[in-house]
Amino acid sequence: MSSAPESSPPPRPRRSASVLLAEVARATQRLADAGVPSPRFDAEELAAYVHGTDRTRLHTVPDADFDARYWEAVARREAREPLQHITGRAFFRYLELKVGPGVFVPRPETESVVGWAIDAVRAMDVAEPLIVDLCTGSGAIALALAQEVPRATVHGVELDERALEWARRNASDNAEGSRVTLHQGDALTALPELSGQVDLVISNPPYIPLSEWEHVAPEARDHDPQMALFSGEDGLDVIRGLERTAHRLLRHGGMVVIEHADTQGGLVPWLFTEDGGWADAADHPDLNNRPRFATARRVAR
Repeated sequence: MSSAPESSPPPRPRRSASVLLAEVARATQRLADAGVPSPRFDAEELAAYVHGTDRTRLHTVPDADFDARYWEAVARREAREPLQHITGRAFFRYLELKVGPGVFVPRPETESVVGWAIDAVRAMDVAEPLIVDLCTGSGAIALALAQEVPRATVHGVELDERALEWARRNASDNAEGSRVTLHQGDALTALPELSGQVDLVISNPPYIPLSEWEHVAPEARDHDPQMALFSGEDGLDVIRGLERTAHRLLRHGGMVVIEHADTQGGLVPWLFTEDGGWADAADHPDLNNRPRFATARRVAR
């Protein structure tokens, strides 16, 4: 007698998506329709912020704990308010920084600029490097350099008092802030007491041409400080001044690194001429292979 065939186990019921994940999906579509560049990421980051968790643990939020204030945050982002202004925080390399109205929000592309600077300083035969960050804004660059080059002394210069307050806040919140000295002042006349002593000058200055105003993303145009964005008809007015400041501050053999727009690739290195006391002027790409920053080495004029 043949045995009866074994019956297969009943299929497991599918686990339904949590309320929060379903709302994140709806929010993603709303943000995409509003033209937000990274709708899924932003929808998840807002959900994590409102619910006091991180993006990888959104699925653990109980349905009963869904907070309707999430939709208030989504509406603000839908209106193109910067994500970082809503959450009050920005991540830059290994730092979490406080940001908000009155200060330029640090961008991911600047991380590659800082990475180059860190490698350059480490390659120098200098026990305790002296670094100057011009147009420091939130202090992101200065604090990252202090964190990743532990024996460095870093000076950050910022003209705008509101931005400088954010930098001071970030310096006080991070252990490496004790090795960052912040100064209010014009980057073009900064720190005469350090002339000829600095190993590295770095800057993410304003570099957007005034003619490009209407093409700038609303997150930047409507929320970042105007003085942190625009710099004359070709966008290079401040960088021209920084070339002179960097030459004054740097010791012989010291390096300068300056961020610029991807459309200015090839233009900025030409400002660092041999006649002006520079060598090895070059452009470098960011992680998306777009020209992003220029570097040069100071030599005797």
